[in-house]
Amino acid sequence: MRKHTTSFAACSARTLAPLTAALVLAGCSFIPTYERPAAPVPPAYGLADSAAATAQERAAADIDWKDYFTDPRLQRLIGIALGNNRDLRVAMLNVEQARAQFQIQRAAEFPTIAGVASATRQPSTATGQYGNVFQVGLGVTAWEIDFFGRVAALKEQALAQYLATDEARKAAQISLVAAVASGWLNLMADEELLDISRRTLATREESVKLTRLRLEHGVSSELDNRQATSLAEAARATYAQQQRQRLLDENALVLLLGQALPDDIRASLPSSRLQAAAPMQPLRAGLPSDLLERRPDIRQAEHLLIGANANIGAARAAFFPRISLTATMGTISPELSGLFKSGSWAFSLAPQLAVPLFDAGRNQAGLEAARAGREIAVAQYEKAIQTAFREVSDALAGRATLQEQLDAQQGQEAADAKRLELSDLRYRNGVASYLDVLDAQRSLFLTQQSLVLTQLQQLQNQVLLYKALGGGWSETGSYNGKLSATHLSTQ
Repeated sequence: MRKHTTSFAACSARTLAPLTAALVLAGCSFIPTYERPAAPVPPAYGLADSAAATAQERAAADIDWKDYFTDPRLQRLIGIALGNNRDLRVAMLNVEQARAQFQIQRAAEFPTIAGVASATRQPSTATGQYGNVFQVGLGVTAWEIDFFGRVAALKEQALAQYLATDEARKAAQISLVAAVASGWLNLMADEELLDISRRTLATREESVKLTRLRLEHGVSSELDNRQATSLAEAARATYAQQQRQRLLDENALVLLLGQALPDDIRASLPSSRLQAAAPMQPLRAGLPSDLLERRPDIRQAEHLLIGANANIGAARAAFFPRISLTATMGTISPELSGLFKSGSWAFSLAPQLAVPLFDAGRNQAGLEAARAGREIAVAQYEKAIQTAFREVSDALAGRATLQEQLDAQQGQEAADAKRLELSDLRYRNGVASYLDVLDAQRSLFLTQQSLVLTQLQQLQNQVLLYKALGGGWSETGSYNGKLSATHLSTQ
């Protein structure tokens, strides 16, 4: 450290002048101008959504999940999941981690000032005798003056990563809300299928008793009895299979909830029917271009693309010199008692310039890697758009055809029920064989099961359309980040 006899103010004015000039010159950026890639999908969804939107239809992203899923039991389950689901909790913590990483990178733009104190015993160059040197002050070590925007580019990349992580959290909430709704509908369908199997099994067991009694009186054959027994055992096997599926679906829902299914909700399930499920609002599909702003996963992919673009700026800046500054200011004295006295104050400034001359191709490889990373991010962004387009198109195709399929199956169920009634009547009057009755029973059982599954598919399709269009995200009852994107981008 060097002593100055001039005043500290004059010394500071002279030494800080180059620093001020450096700060003015800093701000050069080699980040390429960002241009959003064109969406690689058609401008409209096509025939799947040929019906024009009515005045009552709203965009899914504008409908809170509490307004879309109006069943109080389902609302309660979704609320439990938002508070307890571990995957969503991890997504929230990832946001916190990314925010902290951004703040770390942002801090690199500013000097780190630390208090320094040292005591040194060293020989004097004049006398050769050892003496003490005590020093107390403030110091800045190796602060990089960002002439070419390397540090700023890394900060922009960290900001983009933070924003992408925040969008991933929103996408996780959307997926969770849809998964809970779909799981709840699965349980309702399971209970309805169990009820059908239970009633069918009881009917077929009665048929077995009837055919056995008729066999004992010589009215029917052993074949009729065996056929009736076969159908009863088939119904028993189906009932056991559906019981197992009911337990598996409840376990899946419990995992989403992060806790056991509430007892009162479980008790209400046997009386629930899909046909009487709370209706969901009609949704306006809009245009594929709307997905760019409505879907968090697409916004996440775009932020990652912006971050990859910023990495190119940092890689380009690595080809240029780095200027760092080390400075200390404080008091120095050969005696402890001499510290902080007049004439003991000193200031040192040590700028350093590092010019890359030979790095064995490291900087060039870094630039090529950054460019390849951007191309990867472009492909991932385009894939996210294409995936979203397909999900919406599939849901719209289901909306356009499932109701027609459901109407047809309801008509088929009515016809099969009448067929069973007539076949049983003809068999009892000796006009037809028991094979006709068994075939009518089998057909009605399959039709009733298919009808429930189609009702489930139609309701789940409405859930999928809501999710595909970006619905299910809201700040209510969810994580609320400490720093908004606007606040971060202005720092």
